[in-house]
Amino acid sequence: MTTTTVSNRLTPGELIAGTRIIMRRELTAYFDSPIAYVYTIAFALLANFIFMNEFFLTGTVDMAGYFDLMPLLLAFFIPAVTMRLWAEEKKQRTVELLLTLPIRPMQAVLGKYLAAVGLFKLFLVSSLPIVVMLLVLGEPDLGRIVSAYLGLIALGGLLLAFGMLLSALSGDQIVAFVTSALVGFVFVLTGDERFVAVVDGWFPTLGVGTFLYEGFSVMPHYDNFVRGVIELSSVVYFALMTAVPLWVCALVLERNRT
Repeated sequence: MTTTTVSNRLTPGELIAGTRIIMRRELTAYFDSPIAYVYTIAFALLANFIFMNEFFLTGTVDMAGYFDLMPLLLAFFIPAVTMRLWAEEKKQRTVELLLTLPIRPMQAVLGKYLAAVGLFKLFLVSSLPIVVMLLVLGEPDLGRIVSAYLGLIALGGLLLAFGMLLSALSGDQIVAFVTSALVGFVFVLTGDERFVAVVDGWFPTLGVGTFLYEGFSVMPHYDNFVRGVIELSSVVYFALMTAVPLWVCALVLERNRT
């Protein structure tokens, strides 16, 4: 019998309805347990410490240092959010129940993903007092700050998508955390000039470091947003690099379902 992909069998209305069901389920699970509160407080403390340390060192009324350091923090912090998304479902053997009709894999993936993005946005809201403080102390470039926050949301969404995929591929939360963190650090470190120089030094004729920087790393695109420049190439990069792991995650779940 010929099988058809889940996305082809679902109408837009059905996709949205099922996604909402899963999203509400996940958000309720976040706030019925200490997860949302612990993660938000931990992120707020770390992020505000990063900013205040940079602020007292430079004395400048901007958030450039804050946004420069956030990718490394997210590469470690995001896996703590995503490691449980599917690994826990597998461990508790609830994934089969979740994927029974009328819920399909793509609906479950999008629902969980949007709930995780919602939680991540709550993390970012905890940093808004920094913006208020800067407005009181001086005249920061609000356009650049808004652009940088958009880049931060795009970066977080990308890392959440890859973390969700790795959680679906693993049945263990620790394995999911470690692999997601490694992937996150690779995305970030391949955009570091020192890393690029070292890798290019290993393969001087191939230019592997430069290739990874220009074709793979998230940092050139994220840096565009931080500088206040929103380029179409960066928007397309984040869109594709987020959509692909979500699509593959749905395929993995569909395969396990059958």
